[in-house]
Amino acid sequence: MTTAYSGAAWAGFGDAVATAAAALAGLLLVAVSINLRQILDIPSLPSRAAQTLIMFATPLVAGILLVVPGQARVALGAEMLATGLAIGGVHAYLDHNAERGEQETLWYRVVGRIAPAITSCGCMVAAGATLLSQAGGGLYWLVPSVLAALIFGLVNVWVLLVEILR
Repeated sequence: MTTAYSGAAWAGFGDAVATAAAALAGLLLVAVSINLRQILDIPSLPSRAAQTLIMFATPLVAGILLVVPGQARVALGAEMLATGLAIGGVHAYLDHNAERGEQETLWYRVVGRIAPAITSCGCMVAAGATLLSQAGGGLYWLVPSVLAALIFGLVNVWVLLVEILR
């Protein structure tokens, strides 16, 4: 079995990803607690903070699933597939119910809210589906999933920590 379809080969990646995502989720909680009043005063920001927490939860959960010892390929694939769909559904729900700021354009909404969730969750779904089928990339799909979640999550933390005060 190639590396792309072996969960055991990805345990180190899972450990690193889970550690980084947990640390960044902590940073988000600090940012929200420091600027809670300002976040609550801007209608679109509470949802953005929640989406950011979910964004960091995506690689955290993926990392935890990867480090489960002796887990069968089919079980890991099904877990990745279900997790990607579930987290994607939560993102869609949060985005649909989010209050929109007066200056929030469609471009901002797509680039700042929708594209990161689709990229991260979609790639996790692809990882699960291709792991199950043993064709199409397997766990290598987790790399863009994790990168999208961490990069866009960090951008949101920056907004919630620094830009909100401008």
